[in-house]
Amino acid sequence: MIPLPLARIAEITSGALAGMADPRAVVRGPVVTDSRAVEPGSLFVAINGERVDGHDFAAQAVAAGAVAVLASRPVDAPAVIVGDTVAAMTGLAAAVCAALPATTVIGITGSAGKTTTKDLLARLTARIGPTVATAGSFNNEIGHPMTVLKSGEDTRYLVLELGARHAGHITHLTRVAPPRIGVVLNVGTAHLGVFGGKEEIARAKGELVEALPAEGVAVLNADDPLVAAMAGRTDARVTWYGRSEGATVRAENVTVDERGRASFTLRTPSGAAPVGLRLYGEHAVENALAAAAAAYELGLPVATIAEELSEAEPRSRWRMEVTDRADGVTVINDAYNANPDSMRAAFGTLDTLAGDRRRFAVVAALRELGDESAALNEGVGHLAGSAGLTALFVVGPDAEPVLAGARAAVEAAREAADRVPVGALAAPVAHAEAPSPHGAAPYGAGGPPGGPYGTGPAGGLSPITGFGDVPGAGGVPAVTRVSHAADAAQAGAELSALLAPGDVVLIKGPRAAGLERVAAALLGGDRR
Repeated sequence: MIPLPLARIAEITSGALAGMADPRAVVRGPVVTDSRAVEPGSLFVAINGERVDGHDFAAQAVAAGAVAVLASRPVDAPAVIVGDTVAAMTGLAAAVCAALPATTVIGITGSAGKTTTKDLLARLTARIGPTVATAGSFNNEIGHPMTVLKSGEDTRYLVLELGARHAGHITHLTRVAPPRIGVVLNVGTAHLGVFGGKEEIARAKGELVEALPAEGVAVLNADDPLVAAMAGRTDARVTWYGRSEGATVRAENVTVDERGRASFTLRTPSGAAPVGLRLYGEHAVENALAAAAAAYELGLPVATIAEELSEAEPRSRWRMEVTDRADGVTVINDAYNANPDSMRAAFGTLDTLAGDRRRFAVVAALRELGDESAALNEGVGHLAGSAGLTALFVVGPDAEPVLAGARAAVEAAREAADRVPVGALAAPVAHAEAPSPHGAAPYGAGGPPGGPYGTGPAGGLSPITGFGDVPGAGGVPAVTRVSHAADAAQAGAELSALLAPGDVVLIKGPRAAGLERVAAALLGGDRR
């Protein structure tokens, strides 16, 4: 952060010094909202949250080294008293950003892939100048200004992830740190219930390109029609990325290895170079292309971009973390968040990585899907029920649509398998021994190509749910046990008892479900 005396902070925030605060005392950063993160020279922002009031920790923060507290009421510590601490922190961030004219601000938004793209781009910009980037997914009205306030006079690139839960949110964030480059990844179904439809989501995401100056650059996904349409909403120059031939920066000859890692040729107007990603899942190709297109606009050579992309490891936790236990069990921890689009990608990665190994999955009902919640969650169940799983655990409340979808897909596969003449299958079909808690017949798994639930080749759409289904290993039906677990602890315990050396487990659900605890249980407490 730019060093600022308390008197200047009070002036910027229209605050008043209190608690014997020294107007000459200098805040050098960081600005924090958690008293446990205080360092000498910090400014502690007291936020009155739903569960905890930061004002109660003011004295503790100053004792740990904070110069003062940004507070909305008097506290037992040196303080700058303001009407609204979040608004004051936002104003302070805007002032700091305005004082850094040599810093290039890059904003990234989209329904999925923001954090991975941000991590990749921050790695690339670090090759050409000091970079500050959003930590994890601190992309809202609190995390965004906190990130901006990490910037100092030597910062040349500020790479910011911009989230939106309502229309106008991205516009608000761009006023704090006006971007010169805006990257839009995709328009999907995350927060569908909040916005009401994909067109409304597109309108909200497009606020980023509307905020760009005429001399700026909009980096848009050529393969997503709703993103491509945003080209008409900006005065900035547009550059395209994607897999289509018309993309300025594109991927050619994409292949995926047995571990689910993609390789491709990165093609740009000035040349091409090979990329071999260490990130898991073919969907990482689009994230890499977005980062590459922005870096190319900054002048990085294609060979340098390809080298950095090929060396990048996952930075943010619980996003496609793949860990092999000593006994050969592979755990795919993708528990940070989930939506229908990322569910499809995750099960696709599971299918590639598992091959003919036994596969298991732990999921939870998706949230914020509005009127389509039941249908989309049933789609998640169909997706999982046709994925060739040995066992599926659905964790937490509101699980019934997921369970219903899974059981329907499994039952359809069992009935179809029963119709296949003896000897026609490459392997025998087994049926689950555990009956449904609702008293239905035992469940099988897998599914016939072109069956009534769309359980054909990966990418085929179910006529009922619109979900792309993922086939079981070799397309052969297998045993599937469909269970409901009250919480992550129960799922972890029951799953642990089923695993054998060589099995593969996918853990995927919304952040609120806390499914990372299942991964921790399977990995002996490794929460990475």
